[in-house]
Amino acid sequence: MTEEKHRYVQPQNVHDAMQLIQHLFNEYRNAPLTQELLAYHLNLVKRLQSDILQAAKAEGDPKQLAALQSMTAIMQSWSPIRLANRPFPGKMRHFKLDTGPAIHFKRKVHKINGGHNHRASRH
Repeated sequence: MTEEKHRYVQPQNVHDAMQLIQHLFNEYRNAPLTQELLAYHLNLVKRLQSDILQAAKAEGDPKQLAALQSMTAIMQSWSPIRLANRPFPGKMRHFKLDTGPAIHFKRKVHKINGGHNHRASRH
């Protein structure tokens, strides 16, 4: 019985559950679509709409309810996009869709010719 109890990750509150589902969604968002993946995704969406929604209402945090609705809408839009054999346009970050640039350039600011405060960036 104790082995079965520790087999799954058990979130402590609604925020933990939402973070876990967000992480799982970002892992499989552009994976090849199979029947098992679609069933898994629909199960996660159903969990968001049922017991996680009830727990969020019980906690009574309006920001968390809004984030949960946003997250549910994003996850519901995933199925038609992937069924049309298109890649998902971004990843979920802070329970919202982030479609920003995937490449970030590091920039090192330093002074050129020492005597003044004009700064230049060299890559």
